[in-house]
Amino acid sequence: LKVLLIDGRNMGLGLLLLPAVLALLCGREAECTDPDIMTNAVYMTENTMILTCNLSANSFVSGHRWLKGGKVLKEDKDTSNIMTYNVSGLPEEGSGQYICEFLTTPNVSKVVNVSVSPQVHHYKATEHGNEGDTGVLTCKSSSFPPVTDWSWYIVSPNGVEAIGNGSSDRYVIKSSGNQTVLRIHNLDIENDQHDYTCNGTNELGAKGDVVHLHVRSRLAALWPFLGIVGEVVVLVTIIFIYEKRRKPDEVCEDEDSATGALKSNSGANHDTLRQRNSN
Repeated sequence: LKVLLIDGRNMGLGLLLLPAVLALLCGREAECTDPDIMTNAVYMTENTMILTCNLSANSFVSGHRWLKGGKVLKEDKDTSNIMTYNVSGLPEEGSGQYICEFLTTPNVSKVVNVSVSPQVHHYKATEHGNEGDTGVLTCKSSSFPPVTDWSWYIVSPNGVEAIGNGSSDRYVIKSSGNQTVLRIHNLDIENDQHDYTCNGTNELGAKGDVVHLHVRSRLAALWPFLGIVGEVVVLVTIIFIYEKRRKPDEVCEDEDSATGALKSNSGANHDTLRQRNSN
């Protein structure tokens, strides 16, 4: 559907009909994506960017609105046909799909993609697991566009080896969008305690990160209990030795006390007998 403006006399009529034409195309009082909105994105620094939307159609604008993920980022009542937004936090949380919306009748908008290569990070730098249990390693990417392909590698003294769902019955990989999870069943302290690399790829490139898996012995859970038992044994031994060394000394002291008491009683009896004889 085209509006032909033949001369100046029809110009005013054409401008009046423009909102009605947009209403027919998009639905009355509804939003639509206007092909007459030109977009531009310019990096100011490595972490910041300015987005610009320019409405080329001669339409009355009562304001602007910037959105991302359904959340309003900025809104004003400026009547200009140009609107801008400063993006920060690149290349991770700043990336994504932004919508510039012109408040007209009806509102018209356009999507502006801020795309970067994957920004892959491990969930934990070191994951722990016990022998015989299942180890879980997780990596994620918070950037846009989403990762389209995830891959895992094991880094051992023998080199780097790719891990796939079919490479071993013990390995299970589940990836969805911007997250990937590697599960290793029946952990072995000799064969599984290594570094693992997760790699994410999208249309703009690839990036990875490293996760270390520490496998504990089956007896690891008993070490705290065995430590407590050892402390109790040492304490009881010390008390026993102390008591054993203390008892002979106490016996000697008791014998000396008894001997002194007998001598004292004997002397007292002797004095009493002498007094009786003198009488």
